Amino acid sequence: MEEKEIEKEENLENNESASSENEAGNNKDVSATTELEAQLAEQKDKFLRLFAEFDNYKKRMAKEKLEYMTMAGKDVILEMISVNDDFERAIHSFENSEDLSAIKEGVNLIYDKLNKAIERKGVKKIVSKGQPFDVEKHEAITEIPVAEESQKGAVIDEIESGYIMHDKVIRFAKVVVGK
Repeated sequence: MEEKEIEKEENLENNESASSENEAGNNKDVSATTELEAQLAEQKDKFLRLFAEFDNYKKRMAKEKLEYMTMAGKDVILEMISVNDDFERAIHSFENSEDLSAIKEGVNLIYDKLNKAIERKGVKKIVSKGQPFDVEKHEAITEIPVAEESQKGAVIDEIESGYIMHDKVIRFAKVVVGK
């Protein structure tokens, strides 16, 4: 019997040491779990803040783009208003003036001002008359017979001017081509 009691005591001691080891292990597991949960919460917070910041950035860019699009032509319009003012003054002067050469000179000055304003924006007139017909720049309205061989396939007359803006055709020249 004594052996059984000794065995029981040894089992109890082993169980007590195992249980204190389990408690220490459980404490380590609990602290590791708590630490991981804190890190997870921190990462979630960082993610949410970053996502909100990106969303605000997208909204700000959309707003700026819309504002830019609505105001993109502002400088062109301001120059056109200036030319319009000149036309209004010219029309008013037509009523009081009988000097035809002064009227012509005034209209030519306004025309030059308009052309300079257009050129400042990177727009150039396509030179067409006398040039070979080019489908990249011209739109043929009609063909007319020509006597000279050099005029065949060339632009004889320009009905409406064409324009290039920054090396891209924005309006084709409407022309009459010799055949």
